[in-house]
Amino acid sequence: MESTCTEILSQVTDRVLEITINRPQRKNALTMAMYSAMAELLNTAADSPEVRAVVITGSAGVFTSGNDLADFLGGSASGDESPVFQFMVALYNFPKPVVAAVNGPAVGIGTTMLLHCDMSFAGEDAMFQMPFVNLGLCPEYGSSYFLPRMAGHAKASELLLLGKKFGAQEAVQLGICNAAVSADEAITQARLAAEELASRAPAAVRLTKQLLRRATHAEGLQWMQEEGAQFQKRLNSEEFKEAATAFMEKRPADFSRFD
Repeated sequence: MESTCTEILSQVTDRVLEITINRPQRKNALTMAMYSAMAELLNTAADSPEVRAVVITGSAGVFTSGNDLADFLGGSASGDESPVFQFMVALYNFPKPVVAAVNGPAVGIGTTMLLHCDMSFAGEDAMFQMPFVNLGLCPEYGSSYFLPRMAGHAKASELLLLGKKFGAQEAVQLGICNAAVSADEAITQARLAAEELASRAPAAVRLTKQLLRRATHAEGLQWMQEEGAQFQKRLNSEEFKEAATAFMEKRPADFSRFD
């Protein structure tokens, strides 16, 4: 099962598909081509008897620093036909277990995609952040729906409104990750969990995952679509333009002139 993008690596071992975000020169920032490749891998794996579980990780001690801003500004980021949304839906609807191994930065979608993984293991060097408001944007990928249900309203408000960074131990306390381990153990633990899942009765595993998610699945997808529509509007806002310009100019954004 081969990736269509050189910056997304893939291999299948013992019925476990491992997807590695591999753009270390840009801290594994995600481009549209990378999203498309990951969506294609997941959609193929969903129907393949060769795959019973998936591991998602990043190379060079980084999970992902989020979206590549220059590439992100080059096209529609949140329309139903966009590579970003196609990846989101592919992961959200994936019928088999997905396990994440997180080291270093997990920014933006690097954190929010974990809300849709079945298990996650964080290295002690992991650092999480959902800085959407800091960029003049709004939450994505159902994060304003799922995060309060995991972490409680007050903590979700703190993380989404202030865009604060938090570490591996706090990610475990919030219910985003299963365990915080040494940096070199995150991928090992994720692989072990995926291998164990792949050894279980496959239909029983798929049904259990379906049942675990049934109560929120339809409403969560609707929420993702609503967030996506609002996110698209925010991309055309003056606040986002200021944030993007400030990022390119390597200065703090100044929102003082906005109402």
